[in-house]
Amino acid sequence: MDQVPCPNCIRLEREVAELRTQVERLTRLLDEQRRAGKRQAAPFGKGPKAKPKKPGRKPGDNYGPKAHREPPDHIDEIHEATLPEACPDCGGPVDETHTDQQYQVEIPRRPIHRQFNVHIGCCRRCRRRVQGRHPLQTSDALGAAASQLGPDAQAAVVELNKQGGMAHGKISRVFYSLFGIRLSRGGSTHVVLRAARRAEPVYAQICAELKQAPWVVLDETGWHVGGRNAWLHGLVAANATAYVIDPTRSGSVAERLLGLDYAGVMIHDGWSPYDNFEKANHQQCLAHLLRRCHELVEMSSRGAVRFPRRISALLQAALKLRDRHAAGELSSHGLAVCRGRLHNQLLDAVLPTRVNSANERLAQHVWKHHDQLFTFLKRPGIDATNWRGELAMRFGVILRKVWGGNRTWIGARAQASLMSIWRTCWQRCHSALNFLSAFLRRPDLAVLPP
Repeated sequence: MDQVPCPNCIRLEREVAELRTQVERLTRLLDEQRRAGKRQAAPFGKGPKAKPKKPGRKPGDNYGPKAHREPPDHIDEIHEATLPEACPDCGGPVDETHTDQQYQVEIPRRPIHRQFNVHIGCCRRCRRRVQGRHPLQTSDALGAAASQLGPDAQAAVVELNKQGGMAHGKISRVFYSLFGIRLSRGGSTHVVLRAARRAEPVYAQICAELKQAPWVVLDETGWHVGGRNAWLHGLVAANATAYVIDPTRSGSVAERLLGLDYAGVMIHDGWSPYDNFEKANHQQCLAHLLRRCHELVEMSSRGAVRFPRRISALLQAALKLRDRHAAGELSSHGLAVCRGRLHNQLLDAVLPTRVNSANERLAQHVWKHHDQLFTFLKRPGIDATNWRGELAMRFGVILRKVWGGNRTWIGARAQASLMSIWRTCWQRCHSALNFLSAFLRRPDLAVLPP
């Protein structure tokens, strides 16, 4: 007589098979992450593209920047490349037929040594000492501190350190090998700290502009100060970026820079301290939620994949609505109607309780912040993701990858101040090198160009 299979045994065997499949998939993903973590040369590498573009020149005239250089606007030197007296092949006489031009751009290798004859006098009325100053001077120091770097050289030190990520020892070697200027490592450090100290009013101006900005993107990443863990905070507006290096990741940095009464739009990754800004309109980063849904789909099996797929489809539909409205295919009224329907579908999707714990956590997060997911549809022009914050963080992460962070908190404050100025000048299409050079000569003009 055949035995009737036990229902519990069948259920357990099915669960064991599902768990084995899930363990194999997670083990494969873990191995891939471990191998990716060892590729330190490309911290932002995303792997090979599925459909890479064909290399080489693209067809048509507007294929991109031209490889050749345009003739210069002005000529500083003219040299004649004369013909030889005889043909180098047969030794016969050579007749000149015409003259053509070739252009060359070169860097100056010889440093400019300036001497300032500083005239010193005394006021007849108050008997105070009066000292003259030339527009090219960056300091009034005399005596033992009379030998200094010029404004362009100081700005170049800051550029190489804060933008290029070069250590102070390498900067000193570059200055000596390229220009013959002897600069110690301590001297390079002093130039950076002095520039940051004098640029504090400019940094304060950037922070003040953020308070008045209609929208701000916030993000943070790890940092190191003196070998200890710290955090690099970034606040990005349309024409200004402010960095702050703080011992903690707390929301006190944003509260200090923006104020809890900030009433603009805050675009962020959903970190809970940002909920303290009750007067602001929030936009949760959809890219983070889509990535979370994708991870849940990869980790789940059978029916557990339906919920993250549903949430991902609704978020993708919201992005398509934004694109249709931007292209003029959807009116403002139609956008509002579609947004309301999409919002109701999102609520219907998260209301039932989920058996899967990971799906339930996602559902609770979406339910808690459901009114912060489609702000970009209510106010067209607002970003749906915090890509601007991620881009600003990448600027700092590359520097951290090169030389690890700062040694002291004085250096960390200088780091945040100068990075903010460099990033803000980049946003405004101005040269930070030229601005800092002019600013070091005239500290009273502590105003960033618009």
